[in-house]
Amino acid sequence: MADDNPGFSDPVTLFQDVEDLKAQIARLTGLIDRLTAGGGDDPAGPGDGDTGAPAQDADAEGEEEDGYPPFILLLDSPAYDEELRALIEWVEGVLVPGYLAEPSSDAHWCHLWFEHPVAVGRLHALWLAWQELTEPATCGYTGPSTWHRDHLDPCMRELRGRGGPFGGCTKNEHQIAHRQPSLVPSAWRMAES
Repeated sequence: MADDNPGFSDPVTLFQDVEDLKAQIARLTGLIDRLTAGGGDDPAGPGDGDTGAPAQDADAEGEEEDGYPPFILLLDSPAYDEELRALIEWVEGVLVPGYLAEPSSDAHWCHLWFEHPVAVGRLHALWLAWQELTEPATCGYTGPSTWHRDHLDPCMRELRGRGGPFGGCTKNEHQIAHRQPSLVPSAWRMAES
């Protein structure tokens, strides 16, 4: 009776949805197990390194109450510098050699990507998702596929596209100010004239 349920007519999409739900349930089950096993006043605990992130104490500077690292653009020095060093290590050690082909006119990349705040923000978000979705205990078998489809591909399209933060950078020239918008006169002020 596939005709009665038009939303289920595509078995591949249905399978992907079921697998995503299984991965979410596995993550939630792992979180519930960690929270109930702690037994102390701090239910978040140190996380036992199960997010794929570098092992740190739950009370470490820059870490929020729930045990997850904060978004890099919300950090101040020295926490920002420490998180950026870890991000650079991941980008240069995993992302660049494994996923980035030679830059071209259609796929830009800047070797000084860490000087582009937009790139730092996007790559940090990509890295956080990678840490969560490549941990077998919490993501199941579909985590890496979900990371590629939902995180890597859209991030690379935004970063490496013609209008992305590296759009003005070439192999021999680095520009961080090329994305600054020029001043546009306010429509209200023009109407007053």
